[in-house]
Amino acid sequence: MLNIIKILSEKRHFPIMGIKLTAENSIELDFTAANTDLKLLDLKDTEQFSEYVFGKLKHDGKHFGIGGYMEPRAIYQRSEVFGKSKENFRNVHLGIDIWAKAGQPIYAPIDGKVHSFQDNGTFGNYGPVIILEHQLLGEVFYSLYGHLKRSDLVGLEKGQRISAGRVFCHIGSYPENGDWPPHLHFQLIADLEGNEGDYPGVCASKDIEKYRNNCPDPKVLLC
Repeated sequence: MLNIIKILSEKRHFPIMGIKLTAENSIELDFTAANTDLKLLDLKDTEQFSEYVFGKLKHDGKHFGIGGYMEPRAIYQRSEVFGKSKENFRNVHLGIDIWAKAGQPIYAPIDGKVHSFQDNGTFGNYGPVIILEHQLLGEVFYSLYGHLKRSDLVGLEKGQRISAGRVFCHIGSYPENGDWPPHLHFQLIADLEGNEGDYPGVCASKDIEKYRNNCPDPKVLLC
């Protein structure tokens, strides 16, 4: 997978949000236990959670909140989707989240085709997901886009070509997006391990090395 990152770092790509994410329009959001603000929130109350996220953006005068790759998060207690036992509880985030208003268009960063898609509708899950398959210099890999609008899946077909710079989905609103404050979960994956329309976006601490190798930092396609 390191070869993929090298290839991507040398390839021109289209900004996922239509514009480059910079310090001028974005801030990093911290969802680790070090963020004491989280203790004051009822994270199961999506409206309250959303008001917190977008209150931070408004306060700083930014349009986008970014972060999360390999972040040990303190927000997943809100849903049993992430496990019940301490050993298997999943809290390490495997992609990058881009927090922005619902309806924000999402652009394909590089050429690809639709591998699979589905609506993962459980509370706290991905909601609508699209996975694109890419091939560069003989290397095959995938990009996953989660928490979308349900209407983005209408008329979509496996194998459908998606060219770089094309709007192919949008950030969804809650509750249709898995009941989260509006954001895009963006993740790179080397091996889907037989999954279709879904792949873990969060792992347990004991599985970090496996997923770090299979899901490298997608910031290469954000900068």
